[in-house]
Amino acid sequence: MTTMTLEQDIDAATDANQYLTFQLGGEEYGLEILKVQEIKGLSAITTMPNTPAHVKGVTNLRGAVVPIVDLRIRFGIEERPYDRFTVFIITSVGTKVVGLVVDAVEDVIDLPPESIQPVPELTSALGGAYVRGIAQIQERLVALLDIEKIVSADLELIERS
Repeated sequence: MTTMTLEQDIDAATDANQYLTFQLGGEEYGLEILKVQEIKGLSAITTMPNTPAHVKGVTNLRGAVVPIVDLRIRFGIEERPYDRFTVFIITSVGTKVVGLVVDAVEDVIDLPPESIQPVPELTSALGGAYVRGIAQIQERLVALLDIEKIVSADLELIERS
């Protein structure tokens, strides 16, 4: 069993309340910083046959083959050409690594737990199942995503192929 110092304990607690925010279709979303491995500029994607449209293919990340999921398509947002702001957010989901295509990365924000509200019942029934909560930061709302729910079905599909 490992023991943590008070300083490490505080760092871990701070990290648990930090979110990487990004743009997608004019809306702001957030991912737990502990799930983010890195942010990578757009690079070559090799398409894979018989995958859903939102699974764009795979890319090479320092010798590892990483599946790439386009969140615009996954969320039913109108597609647009990738540009100089488009990036991959490389995330860890359990033991798997997945890249998410987003329009642009915004910031890393600290969110106290009391600033996170539950997803309204109606929106969760209509597609908000991928959202863990809504954070209000001054006048803006940030949808905090549940990365496991977003990619779990895709990971099962990838593992079977």
